[in-house]
Amino acid sequence: MAKRDFYEVLGVERGATEGDLKKAYRRLAMKYHPDRNPGDKESEDLFKEANEAYEVLSDASKRAAYDQYGHAGVDPSMGGGGAGFGGANFSDIFGDVFSDFFGGSRGGGRGGAQRGSDLRYTLELNLEEAVRGTTVNIRVPTLVNCKPCDGSGAKKGSTPSTCPTCGGIGQVRMQQGFFAVQQTCPRCHGQGKIITDPCTSCHGEGRVEEYKTLSVKVPAGVDTGDRIRLSGEGEAGTHGGPTGDLYVVVNVREHPIFQRDGKHLYCEVPISYTDAALGGELEVPTLDGRVKLKIPEGTQTGKQFRLRGKGVAPVRGGAAGDLLCRVAVETPVNLSRRQRELLEELRDSLEGDSSHSPKASGWFEGVKRFFGDL
Repeated sequence: MAKRDFYEVLGVERGATEGDLKKAYRRLAMKYHPDRNPGDKESEDLFKEANEAYEVLSDASKRAAYDQYGHAGVDPSMGGGGAGFGGANFSDIFGDVFSDFFGGSRGGGRGGAQRGSDLRYTLELNLEEAVRGTTVNIRVPTLVNCKPCDGSGAKKGSTPSTCPTCGGIGQVRMQQGFFAVQQTCPRCHGQGKIITDPCTSCHGEGRVEEYKTLSVKVPAGVDTGDRIRLSGEGEAGTHGGPTGDLYVVVNVREHPIFQRDGKHLYCEVPISYTDAALGGELEVPTLDGRVKLKIPEGTQTGKQFRLRGKGVAPVRGGAAGDLLCRVAVETPVNLSRRQRELLEELRDSLEGDSSHSPKASGWFEGVKRFFGDL
């Protein structure tokens, strides 16, 4: 499959400045980097394509060769230099991109040291655990340094040897005619070392998959979407690179009674027809136990009562929220004959007296005005 034009890959004009190239590359690298698209082969290929295009176009001599001869001018099989990962400009932009990702340098450079990937773990909590805080143990699959070879990838008793192709530099220089270009060493892939006797435990990778059990302290007040960062608990880096981080993402399960909105809690409290009419006192649940709630006579469905300080104390500090209880008046069902008779007597006694139903009276007056206007 023919390679795409490098200017087309980066989405810039042929006369683009160094700043334009850098900006275009940063955008593509952040979009397609494997850490942001794990397991996505298409994104990985696009990331490599952007790397190659930027490495060539950001180097003045390589860009001149490419502008004059096209891909043949930078193709090692044609005597040119090929695109790689070792140019000084690439190192600069690579560091900038990873600063955007993680707030710091990713490592890398000659020797191939690369920071391990960050990991994500979704932690399921119930509402009580999220509000009060808790400590939980989690089991996380990750890549750790191989103990038999201490992460070197070489069998115990042996060491990686200097790459004979690049002499340990990790780059090879190719020259044709008046121009010379540099590319990643095809034998050691920029590491500067090769493993002739690989470790049998990790097969030369330097890392093995392992499950780690970690204790996570969850602060009180966390909510769905909050993240807890465990520094250095991600994947081990390669070739001596630093370890990544583990991000524990909180997901609070639905509660059978309460609904949470930030620091406030909401619940619906069913009350009987008679308690709503005559008033009374109810016990309502809170996360701290039961409390008495006084219901005034004539309470209507939808009336909301506020219990101050019975909500959630925010994880970042501040006063606790409130618990808001919404009343739902239940219509009695499965009536006995005597109960039905009593309700019918009550209905008859209320008939024609609108003072007992202020909302209904106002509503019917509004209906009359509406049809009168029509």
